[in-house]
Amino acid sequence: MARETAPARGTTQGGSGGRSARRSLVASAIGYGADGFDNLMIGFALVPITRGLGLTTAQAGSLATVTLVGAVLGGVALGIAADYLGRVRILAWSIVGFAVFTGLTAASRDYPQLVIFRFLAGIGLGAEYGVGMALAAEAWSARRRAQATSWVGIGGQLGTLVGVLIAGPVLGAWGWRALFVLGAVPAIIAFALRRTLHEPDKFVARRRAARQSGQRARFPLRLLVADRRTTVTSLAVLLLCSVQTFGYYGIMTWLPTYLSQKVGFSVTKSGVWTAVTITGMVAGMFVFGRLADRIGRRPSFWIFQLGAIVSVLVYARLATPVSLLIGGAVLGVFVNGMLGGYGALMAELYPTTARATAQNVLFNLGRAIGGFAPIVFAVIASGHGFATAIGLLAVLYAMDMLVVLLIPERRGSELD
Repeated sequence: MARETAPARGTTQGGSGGRSARRSLVASAIGYGADGFDNLMIGFALVPITRGLGLTTAQAGSLATVTLVGAVLGGVALGIAADYLGRVRILAWSIVGFAVFTGLTAASRDYPQLVIFRFLAGIGLGAEYGVGMALAAEAWSARRRAQATSWVGIGGQLGTLVGVLIAGPVLGAWGWRALFVLGAVPAIIAFALRRTLHEPDKFVARRRAARQSGQRARFPLRLLVADRRTTVTSLAVLLLCSVQTFGYYGIMTWLPTYLSQKVGFSVTKSGVWTAVTITGMVAGMFVFGRLADRIGRRPSFWIFQLGAIVSVLVYARLATPVSLLIGGAVLGVFVNGMLGGYGALMAELYPTTARATAQNVLFNLGRAIGGFAPIVFAVIASGHGFATAIGLLAVLYAMDMLVVLLIPERRGSELD
């Protein structure tokens, strides 16, 4: 069980980056890395799974959807649980659940087993982002909070990048089952790290105060709509998360196919494009975290949203392989560089008693909405062309710039 006593040796009360804070950050980043690896892995494995188990096209396509449904439901349930029982404890349970059911996916013999195991693995995945972000935000000081949560986001992208680099060779050498066995490894590492972690001081203090006062804690979901201003803020954050994931899924799942058709990118070249784009995303998150801690959340989002608008519109006009490769990196910087900043943003908007709930519920609902991006992109592109599909994305980012006005700026504030 997670300890709730004095801070571990090497920590500071302010969470300014002691040994325990760093361990919390690493565990959260690796846990979210398992999420990124899994998203990439299922895409690579669909074709061999379909052939190996004799699935129909509809059955194969449903596996990603089933995982996403599990992630959304798990994100809501485990986010609430983390506000009641503790961030470290729920992060550990979710990691174990993901590792076990990802491993069992490798042993699946038919479609029903695949659906069950992917759904249950998705439940574990649903907690990785929100609970990890809450843990990192509470473990680090206000001065470096956005940098800490950005590193959690970077962990997710590094997991995706590792998947890009090893999925093809593993599939070729050992088949799709080995890929799912490897998918459980990051979760096992994160669980081992969890044994060295302590609950953040802020969470422990709030729970102790609640016990001493004898007051019954309010249901965390209700705190997301506690009053009119909070409700508006929650809806604004949900819109930001929806556009964020819509852009990510639209670009990362649809653009490689478009590139193969437009300029004849082979599978290998599409993999290189994906790796370069993810590298740009990592760089963008690193820059965003430092910028948000220096000049504030709102201006940082505006800079990156404007960069996203310009980069997607310019990208639609590129035609040569080299320009598309370089453009992909720039696209990655602005389109997904903001991801880590949501962790700090939401941590500062909601109290400790609802922080993990807010992170998990709002992000996973946004992910559910963003999950429709590949379908929307395909429909628009097939009927009106790629430039129109990209134009829609630019409009969404422009709308996001207005939505940011509805969200209070709380850089440097102590968590409630």
